[in-house]
Amino acid sequence: MFPKSDLPDTIPVFPLPGALLLPRARLPLQIFEPRYLAMLDDALKTSDRLIGMVQPREKAPAGSLTLQTIGCAGRLTSFSETDDGRYMITLSGISRFRVLKEIDGFAPYRRCDVSWAGFDRDLGSAEIDPRFERDTFFEALNRYFESQGLQTDWESLKDAEDELLINSLSMLCPFEPEDKQALLEAPSLQTRRETLLTLIEFAMRGGGNEGQLQ
Repeated sequence: MFPKSDLPDTIPVFPLPGALLLPRARLPLQIFEPRYLAMLDDALKTSDRLIGMVQPREKAPAGSLTLQTIGCAGRLTSFSETDDGRYMITLSGISRFRVLKEIDGFAPYRRCDVSWAGFDRDLGSAEIDPRFERDTFFEALNRYFESQGLQTDWESLKDAEDELLINSLSMLCPFEPEDKQALLEAPSLQTRRETLLTLIEFAMRGGGNEGQLQ
């Protein structure tokens, strides 16, 4: 649990296309660019250790934000340094936020004023999807994996709780950045599951990328 009163008004943001972080989920990242190494060092000096993950906008209208309006902040919960100076870190999702404005300053990385209003549910316990029909869902998921050439640990997936299952698949499946954004902005776990299923069915009709889910 992360108290809402501890959420800062300004956070560093890491704009990374296709990288999705959700509340109560974990996102591993590899940090090596000097500006993001500086961001990591500064985040470690704060009590909250928050970094905001947000999608960049591919076609931002002139004069508007070049970032998506909604992102998700994660608390830095583990990190290790490699021999060549890279950091392997894990962000644990805390809450979504709304970008109010980007802050100009001397920091080499991007910082934003944000609002946490409207995302109180993110700070609570795991969500439940009362209409989740697992058998039907796994039938569609199996067809999707076969059509995309994906592999995964089916036993681990089947044993996962509803929220962990849906959020993990939302983060790991190779969807387009705008599709990841739709999954992020889903107002409830049920809506995210319905969106995920729609994207899976669309990918099966239109083809997609080959790969492997870890």
